[in-house]
Amino acid sequence: MVPKMNRRAFVIGTAAAGGMALGFDLPFGAAALAQSSPAQGFGENLSPNELGIWVAIRPDDTVAIRVVRAEMGQGSQTGLAQLIAEELEADWSKVVTEYPTPMDNVKRKRAWGNFNSTGSRAIRESNQYVREGGAAARMMLIQAAANEWKVPVSECSAANSVVTHGPSGRKLSYGKLAEAAAKLPVPEKPALKDPKDWKIAGKPLKRLDTRDKVDGKMVYSIDFTMPGMLSAAIKDCPVFGGKVKSFDASKVVNMKGVKKVVQVDEKSIAVIAETWWQAKTALDALPIEWDKGPNANVSSESIAKWLEEGLTADTKFVGNKAGDVQAAFAGAAKKLEAVYSYPYQNHACLEPMNATVLYTPDKCEVWTSTQNGEAAFAATIAASGLPADKCIVHRLMLGTGFGRRARSEYVTEAVNIAKQMPGVPIKMIKSREQDMTNGVYHPVTQCKLTGALDKDNNLVGLHMRISGQSILAYARPEAMQAGSDPATFQGLNAGGTEGQFGYDIPNLLIDHSMRNPHLPPWFWRGVNNNQNAIYLECFIDELAHAAGQDPLAFRRKMMSKHPKHLAVLNAVAERAGWDKPAPAGIFRGICQHMGYGSYVAAVAEVSVKDNNVKMHRIVAATNPGHAVNPAQIERQIAGSFVYGLSALFHGGITVKDGAVVETNFDTYGSLRMSEMPHVESVIVPTNDFWGGVGEPTIFVAAPAVLNAIFAATGKRYRSFPLKNHNLQIA
Repeated sequence: MVPKMNRRAFVIGTAAAGGMALGFDLPFGAAALAQSSPAQGFGENLSPNELGIWVAIRPDDTVAIRVVRAEMGQGSQTGLAQLIAEELEADWSKVVTEYPTPMDNVKRKRAWGNFNSTGSRAIRESNQYVREGGAAARMMLIQAAANEWKVPVSECSAANSVVTHGPSGRKLSYGKLAEAAAKLPVPEKPALKDPKDWKIAGKPLKRLDTRDKVDGKMVYSIDFTMPGMLSAAIKDCPVFGGKVKSFDASKVVNMKGVKKVVQVDEKSIAVIAETWWQAKTALDALPIEWDKGPNANVSSESIAKWLEEGLTADTKFVGNKAGDVQAAFAGAAKKLEAVYSYPYQNHACLEPMNATVLYTPDKCEVWTSTQNGEAAFAATIAASGLPADKCIVHRLMLGTGFGRRARSEYVTEAVNIAKQMPGVPIKMIKSREQDMTNGVYHPVTQCKLTGALDKDNNLVGLHMRISGQSILAYARPEAMQAGSDPATFQGLNAGGTEGQFGYDIPNLLIDHSMRNPHLPPWFWRGVNNNQNAIYLECFIDELAHAAGQDPLAFRRKMMSKHPKHLAVLNAVAERAGWDKPAPAGIFRGICQHMGYGSYVAAVAEVSVKDNNVKMHRIVAATNPGHAVNPAQIERQIAGSFVYGLSALFHGGITVKDGAVVETNFDTYGSLRMSEMPHVESVIVPTNDFWGGVGEPTIFVAAPAVLNAIFAATGKRYRSFPLKNHNLQIA
């Protein structure tokens, strides 16, 4: 029996300082949980012969490994499978993956833990327990073989999905042992391998999902279909904070294919039709009168003015402080000041938000792509009004996420639509225009930086005043700390393992004047590290040039207490040949940063002619602690540069009359293949911690290029995107 859980009893939190964090409040108590039978049933997507919760062995020797973190192109599905298979001593050629549903997780008292794939945490947060799951399964298989042969366990060993009895040479495959092994108790806290002995983990293995993506077998959420399915298109009030005033359904209900016009919520209207194009065509023709609310006159200019006022306002929250910056400024031999700004950015996922829902008064079933299956599950419960055991969420492959699919309002909307035609499966797809103009956005900020150099050109004081949006104030206000948003200071923290400031500056003040415009902020790949790295690393570069010093040497002398920061900086400088002259006409920029537990640095080589920027090469170094799949890390580095440089040159969301201006890829662009620089990766793992991979190197993409552009032109660009300065990629 599954404990009954109503929508108010199922509370989900989203967002923590380093990205996203999931919190559950499961108020049914221990007595209710005790009534459940987590060992019974495997879930409709799961194989029998379970050896613990992470591994199931089929009779044909197939090794089914459970992965609950979302795969969206970052490779964590393969990386997590490598970690489990390593401890399991599995034959990698026989490994497949399975996805337990959030309902399976509830049935088993959240045995699989966190389903969240944000903040580059999929591997770094779950590596310990998934490895233990693999090791425990191996021990169970060995014990089953020893029982079969009636020999001591110590005489048996496992390798390549086979258990061998050393003295006699007898062998049994995992498939033959699985049924007996599954009946044994699961060992607790088994010993794990030393990474130096890894044979599967730590190797550049091919991804498990590549073949299905190449040959078209992979089913993305937007591809999903089922008999009798209808389609829905949705339109929101163009101004956030506005709502539907009225609409005239009679004008479109007789259009071809149209089945129904429905109000989704106070701000949204949808049309349900036989095909999505019919639904969209009717929705475009539907007369809607909007109440645009109090934000109808807001513009990018008014937002910028408000943020500018915050640069000198008294109200502020301190993120990092040392010494006395005012005294340092008063005694400075030289002072430097600069103001930078970073715009809203759109996630611009290739696959727009969508979900298919089949709702009846007794059951709600959802098929969708989500970065957090449990968050989508919670949204389904809340919107359907049904208890948890009547709701099922099937996670399909994501057509990218970048943080956008950690939010589940599109699931809520799809359920709200389906509830108005019970018993009929309905796929809701947001059009590209709706997805871009009514989504959530990388926050807008400005930063005023003031630096003090002494008579020997040492940096003795630095003040960073950030003015702008708080993500947590919108996404999870309960995570605020005395009114302050700790996520604002990503990469600027005094200590810790998440995003540590990498310089020794005796007098330091980093603070925040919170200003929250009406566009909703959200976690966008790299989150606040992106602008913070630009602000800090470009200004450090300004200070180095003001001091008449080499930018690398200037940084090095402030990093004696930050050896891991310094190590990646030195590694990238060595690979790029920083100590040697660049080819004629090519100029270099350098930077470093730390976030999501990993240390990163980059050197960019560019040339500039007539406002055309040619990015010849970017060298990136990263220390993620353990490198589970070096080939995938290299791909993530290159992919993060695509994302970061797209934002630098082509991105930027603007606001006019309260609404988002950029509606599609013609006005919110992305790097083309011809624009992409050659990327060289330097992976320098120290094997003493677990850091992230998917996001960290995005931080250093923009500042490395910006510093190189300055070296080439002598001009500093402090507001973005660069297309606003008539700079384009050659």
